[in-house]
This record gives sequence, structure tokens and C-alpha cells, in this order.
Amino acid sequence: MTAAETELERRWRQAARWATVYTRLALGAAFLSAVASRFGLWDRTLDLKHFAGFIEYTGEVNRFLPAAVIPAIAWAATVAETSLGVLLILGLWLKWTALGSAILLAMFATAMAISLGVKSPMDYSVYSASGAALLLHLMERNRQTV
Repeated sequence: MTAAETELERRWRQAARWATVYTRLALGAAFLSAVASRFGLWDRTLDLKHFAGFIEYTGEVNRFLPAAVIPAIAWAATVAETSLGVLLILGLWLKWTALGSAILLAMFATAMAISLGVKSPMDYSVYSASGAALLLHLMERNRQTV
């Protein structure tokens, strides 16, 4: 391997590290932003009225589920998104955090597609975010085995 090839490899590894940081921060911030909206933090009105609206939205997205489970689904999604968002930003347990994020986003996108039509998850780039999380998982998995 020539010195130029070695330098090029070093630059690619450095770019991959920056891309990984960017991806995990973007995904983590998106999760936490969604949670903040549920409690009115973006409106500067911390209350549960916003969460009631989120429960209603959860029912729309998951209209194929019994109504009795919708509040539990809303709270579970909120806990999962808060946990995954914080872990992504901190870079903790990244391989598994990224995989969990990819699965959660794929489930959300699929529920949106079933209940609201395929245009909805496409317009909000939910499948794209899931793909980014999956790539983050694979990058981290590859980094740990090299």
C-alpha cells in the first residue's frame, strides 16, 4: 500500500467517524424533539394537554390496535424515544441503541403506512431515519470487529 492510499484510508475513516457522530446526534435530537412536543416544551407550556393530543395521534397511527392499548403504546413510545435519544446523543451502547432506533422507527413508519397510507411515512422521512439508524448500527458493529 502506498503512502497516498494510506492517507486516503485515514481520511475515509475520519469522515466515517464524523458521519457517525452527525447521524447519532441528528437521530437523538429528533427523538428528543418529538418528546418535547408531547409535553409542550416547544410552546413553552409544560403540560399534559399536549400529551393528550399525542395519545389521540397514536390512536390514529395505530387504528388497527384496540383503543384500550393506545395510551400504553403512547407512553411506551415516549419512554423508548427519550431513552434512545439520550443514549444516541451520549454515544452509549451505540450498536444496540442504533438497532433499537432502527426497529422503533421501522415499526412507526409501518404503522403510519397501514393507517394513513404510504405517503405519510415517506413525507416525514421515517423510513429514511430508520435506514440511517440501521447504517449506524452496522458501522458500529463493523468498527467493533475490526
